[in-house]
Amino acid sequence: MTEELFKRDGYAFEFEAKVLLSEGDEVELDATAFYPGGGGQVCDTGKIRGLEVTEVLYKKGRIVHRVPGNCLRPGDTVWCSVDWDRRYDLMKGHTGEHLLFCSLRRQVPELSINKIYISPENKYVIVDRDISWDDIRAALVFANLAIRDNLPITKTIMGRDDPELDRVRIKKEKIPEGEDVSVVSIGDIDISACSGIHVMETGELELMFVDRKVSAGKDGIAIHFKVGDGAKDTAVLLANTCLKASDAADSKPDDLVRAVSNMRSELEMIKRTAGLFVKKHIASLIPTTVGGVDVVGGVFPPVDRSILSDAAESCKNSGKVCILMSAGDSVSVVMSSGTDKVDCSAILSETLGRFGGRGGGKPDFAQGGVTDASVSERLFTDLMEETVARLH
Repeated sequence: MTEELFKRDGYAFEFEAKVLLSEGDEVELDATAFYPGGGGQVCDTGKIRGLEVTEVLYKKGRIVHRVPGNCLRPGDTVWCSVDWDRRYDLMKGHTGEHLLFCSLRRQVPELSINKIYISPENKYVIVDRDISWDDIRAALVFANLAIRDNLPITKTIMGRDDPELDRVRIKKEKIPEGEDVSVVSIGDIDISACSGIHVMETGELELMFVDRKVSAGKDGIAIHFKVGDGAKDTAVLLANTCLKASDAADSKPDDLVRAVSNMRSELEMIKRTAGLFVKKHIASLIPTTVGGVDVVGGVFPPVDRSILSDAAESCKNSGKVCILMSAGDSVSVVMSSGTDKVDCSAILSETLGRFGGRGGGKPDFAQGGVTDASVSERLFTDLMEETVARLH
């Protein structure tokens, strides 16, 4: 049985142990400070007798260290070291998750947590609903005040049936009968069940910053955050980005959101106007008759591809061959055919390929594009010539 040193002292990162078992890459010790991961936090890495420990995990109730290429034997005494910088970052991240969630729930009391993930590269909490940036800002004000106040972080053990457990943030149904519960408290602002490892005081986090929120699909919304130097660097970077965006939008930073909103509204209006123009233009195209089949086409300003698709579908249904292109930063192409003499998929795929683009679909309807808008006129000419050749 392995003594779990990390439970007693999260700051212990060097220790001596004896090898209990060594099978291939897997090593079991009589004591370990390597945290095997849990509660959303990834495992520690480090070295055993100078050899890399790439993974630590629970396996059938045992703590197993993966040490590729080792020659360790049962009974060997080994000196071990956890990668401290990595461990300390994970400790701060896990504590930061507790602090962030309790701060968010002060703004949105009905908020629930679905998952967390703490690694050196990513730290986020997945909650069950979207949260406004105003609520996130208010939560960060509270969290960073708690950091400045340097609140103590304590761990206690409670029995599953302890009445005090009612005030703990916990999913009690996941705790087996008779099993003790590890409880982590942040001052008097949060108390939650957690078996992870944490720092001793909130001041060790230095700063907390939320840099993005994204959909996590059916799980909810992932709120990504950083602590310490990562939070400071990201805050400076995003502040600078905001200032550059303000200059580009010719607005004050405080007015940037409103300026962007106005620009989006204006852009949508321009798109709608352009869409109506293109629809009318397509409807007025004069067809060229080749081999008894009408062929229409043209190159238009950037519009939603659905406008081109609807028009191409209408042309196909009337027996025409249609080539419609929209050129902006890149080129979109839609081609349809109301005759079996023209295979849209074959023509589009072959022609776009010569311009570094891609396309595909069915013989009567295909779509594609190229990234270089400067070739739009040559591309349209080639498509028309290839189509006309098939109709002769």
